[in-house]
Amino acid sequence: MHRTEPRLQRKLLAWLLGPLLLLLALDAATAYFVSLRFANLAYDRALNEIAREIVLHVRPGAPLPRLDLSESAAGVLLTDAQDRLFFRVDASDGTLIGGDAAVPRATAGTAPRFYGDHVQGEEVRVVAARMPVGATPGAPLVQVQVAETLNKRTRLAWEMVVSTLAPQLLLIVMATAVVWFGVSRGLEPLQRLRRAVSDRSHRDLSPIDTHDVPGEVRPLVDEVNDLMARLGQTFDFQNRFVADAAHQLKTPVSGLKAQIELALREDDPARVRHSLAQLYISADRLSRLVRQLLALARNEPGALDTVQLQPLDLDAFALEVSMDWVPHAIKRGIDLGFEGAQGDPLAISADRDRLRELLNNLVDNAIRYSQAGGRVTVRAGRAANGEVRLAISDDGPSIPVAERERIFGRFHRLLGTQEDGSGLGLAIVSEIATLHGARITLEEDVDGVGNTFGVFFPPLQA
Repeated sequence: MHRTEPRLQRKLLAWLLGPLLLLLALDAATAYFVSLRFANLAYDRALNEIAREIVLHVRPGAPLPRLDLSESAAGVLLTDAQDRLFFRVDASDGTLIGGDAAVPRATAGTAPRFYGDHVQGEEVRVVAARMPVGATPGAPLVQVQVAETLNKRTRLAWEMVVSTLAPQLLLIVMATAVVWFGVSRGLEPLQRLRRAVSDRSHRDLSPIDTHDVPGEVRPLVDEVNDLMARLGQTFDFQNRFVADAAHQLKTPVSGLKAQIELALREDDPARVRHSLAQLYISADRLSRLVRQLLALARNEPGALDTVQLQPLDLDAFALEVSMDWVPHAIKRGIDLGFEGAQGDPLAISADRDRLRELLNNLVDNAIRYSQAGGRVTVRAGRAANGEVRLAISDDGPSIPVAERERIFGRFHRLLGTQEDGSGLGLAIVSEIATLHGARITLEEDVDGVGNTFGVFFPPLQA
């Protein structure tokens, strides 16, 4: 950012001063051509007067007029401190009667004609006109051409340009200094913002103070603050997951180690077999805990971008998942039932894998905490307000009202519960419900025995 800001300053100066310099160049070109035009107008009059003076030295004659211009008169008329002058005089039939043949002959009328040409390799300004010899009526006409180099005209034009542009150039220099100072002052908040960011610790994800940030940059800073808030939330999730995983894995890993040490000390095959059986139970618990920890991490609120919601019939899906749990329920002596919507499709938007995980955790908890011979019922239907409802009822211990909100927290277990568990199942259910925009409730079962977990999904719009 330190290298970027001066480039921004240069860009601002270029966009602010560049048009001024371009206008100055256009003004200089325009001023030069305008000044040259006025210089030509001024000196063209003098050039025409020289032509008229030369005609005064033409005498009538036969068969052609003659030029009677003495050297002294020619010196007076044709001598200039800055330019060279050339002339020629032609009779009416085009015969050269005086002057320099190097001047290209042109066609002219009685009115003076001014144009540019070249004489002896030099650029000149020429006047050409047909004038009478003498003042008598019917006097013969001669054509006079006088050419003059452009030194004093060009010099006068540049003097006019410089006198016009000098104040403008001074004004632009002053404007450059003012703009430079203004841009530097205007970018000072960005410099302070840069220093505020560069001086931060890499662990500091607190919002950047926008008190002195320019309005044009504030949306960018707000987005950066929002990004840091999301990063902070992600890091908090990760730190909490690592801490939770370390805490929860410590006990089962220690148990596995103790069982292995015990098995290694045993010589009796029956005791070794018993230790191996205990090892299998501990490994199974550890495997389940690891799966739940990974599921919890996968369903954090920050995982919303990975959710792939697709249309799904909750009625058919809940029946499919419930059927998978029938063998386990029979093994535990639980009567697992399903009550569907009786042909009414229950369309929702859901991630199939995550929804299966939600339903698996609810059914697993219901079977795990119900007494042998109890009943677990999965129901799919539609609530009175149009929401799609998934409910799982069990015959387990009734959860006190004071505990009903806390049980969805991580690692929360009810006191007096004898079943093994990590306290993560309902936390996973809560996270998945949040990802689906659903809400979850807990009430007593309709028969007064056990609990009913209800998950309410927004219906899929046609």
